[in-house]
Amino acid sequence: MVERGQGVRWDLGGFFPEFNGSKMRVFKNRLAADAARLQKEAARLAPLSAKTAGRWEKLILAAEDLDARIGHLGSYVACLEAADAKNEAYSAEKARLSELGAQYAKLDVDLLRAFKDAPDAVFAAFLKRKPLAPIAYSLGRLRERARRTMSSDEEKLAADLCVDGFHSWGRLYDKVSGGLEFEMHWPDGRRETLPISRWRSLMSDADREVGRAAFEGGNRTWAGVQDVCAAALNAIAGFRLTLNRHRGIPHFLDRPLFAAGTSRKTLDAMYAAIQKNLPLAREIFRVKARSLGRKGIRFFEREAPLALKDSSRFTWEQGSGLVAQSFATAYPRLGEYYRQFLRDRWLESESRGGKRPGAFCTGSSVSNEQRVYMAFNGSLRDVETIAHEIGHAWHGHLLRDLRHWGREYPMTLAETASIFGEQILADGIYEDQRVGERQKLLMLDAELCGAAVMLLDITVRFEFEKAFHEERMKGEVSVSRLRELMVQTQRRVFGDALEPGGEDPLFWVSKLHFYITDVSFYNFPYTFGFLLAKALFTRFKAEGPAFLPKYEAFLRLTGSGTVEEVAHRSIGADVGNPAFWETSIRSLAAPLERYKKLLSAIPAGV
Repeated sequence: MVERGQGVRWDLGGFFPEFNGSKMRVFKNRLAADAARLQKEAARLAPLSAKTAGRWEKLILAAEDLDARIGHLGSYVACLEAADAKNEAYSAEKARLSELGAQYAKLDVDLLRAFKDAPDAVFAAFLKRKPLAPIAYSLGRLRERARRTMSSDEEKLAADLCVDGFHSWGRLYDKVSGGLEFEMHWPDGRRETLPISRWRSLMSDADREVGRAAFEGGNRTWAGVQDVCAAALNAIAGFRLTLNRHRGIPHFLDRPLFAAGTSRKTLDAMYAAIQKNLPLAREIFRVKARSLGRKGIRFFEREAPLALKDSSRFTWEQGSGLVAQSFATAYPRLGEYYRQFLRDRWLESESRGGKRPGAFCTGSSVSNEQRVYMAFNGSLRDVETIAHEIGHAWHGHLLRDLRHWGREYPMTLAETASIFGEQILADGIYEDQRVGERQKLLMLDAELCGAAVMLLDITVRFEFEKAFHEERMKGEVSVSRLRELMVQTQRRVFGDALEPGGEDPLFWVSKLHFYITDVSFYNFPYTFGFLLAKALFTRFKAEGPAFLPKYEAFLRLTGSGTVEEVAHRSIGADVGNPAFWETSIRSLAAPLERYKKLLSAIPAGV
């Protein structure tokens, strides 16, 4: 099962016996036929009424099943392509899947049409039908989304215009940014032209002179495309604002909040707590800066590790063993699940050529199995990645007996289980006598600086994007103003944790997330999910194993209610109260003190 020092190569037989074998071909042909048939049936059917309710029930159930099967095939192809990135057959299959997605999108338009103007009494009776009751929340969201739409013809026109208009700006950014190169002036005097894909990793190098050289070289390149990027950013925001106006959506935050499954009150409560506790978050970076003989960090250094002279690497057995032991000690059910994961080879962790970078967890409502993808190279970060992705898998496992649409949860709740898993691992490492002090310090550094990124960096992104949209409502925003807004926001949020002159005025150019057309305000759900996970873990530390059933109830409810409802029903928490979020932020105080002590005992660079 395990090749020593390499990891696990996964078994994808739970999806299909072989790629494009007879079972997969039959599955795909039926999928395409069902998608076309359902689209035609939905287009012909009159909106929801007492008379059409029976036929819409059958269509809804068929659409849910179709969505589950498209997801099953999509997960399989994504796994294949990640593990063998150069395989043209897998890439071609992924492209064909987008056609299925387009067909389903047209079906979705007719589902919205069916619910949009249905009388409240008719819709309430519809949700009480026995087969639909388990997905009542999802159908309620579908109706709410329908009420935020234009007519079916206008929505279909908007969808067509998006292809060569709205989404083309995102594709333009991808094309422009993906082909960039920058000149790297190495500290030893060498000069080298490098692809922009290496820029972020070099900026985060433990050698801060390497990081500085990468930042300066990369920004010289980004400055050359700032005019194009400003045009794209203005066009994307302008398109969204225009559609919102025609759809009757009063504020640009309404759609991202709906997608996040939460309210403006709760979002404001979270940011009120963050603003009140900014000094604690800033202190993390100030402490790190002092270890380098400075008063503050530069913006590009926020994810750089400590420069510790420690070359310790973990074998696969050691790294996986740390995860297994931490899970088994603190959370036996999770520990057993991880052992099953390894036994069934649902994990792809070998480090070999041809694999694409990154890590993810995916699953299927058809096979009720999860898969985790990564490349294990022996770093502490790789060990953390195991815990993070297995947390995601555990979340999916706990939802396995629910209906497909009852398993769909928003981004605000998506990172809860993964961060909870990371926290269990971190505690296990801190208590493990076999792990050296330098490794513990590196773990603590990653944990605290990751928290500071969530509280400061992500807040910068949110505040900048909000300010930009407010100005964009009045007209296009110039390059100079975008640069100014970014510097002002970084300085205001980071405060004295940011070295004078250490801002990055072009962060709005280099950050891909601002140009994603499918999602606006992409970033705040990460801070939300991080603090939510911290709150749950704090409760777990206080209550011990007795809290775990409540935690599992929380995870099982994530696709069945708003964030507010899930938190209240499972753990009795009021997430609309800033005090809830403050508890999470203040939980960083104790590890920060431990961080200071370890840093004084093991200074950076030693």
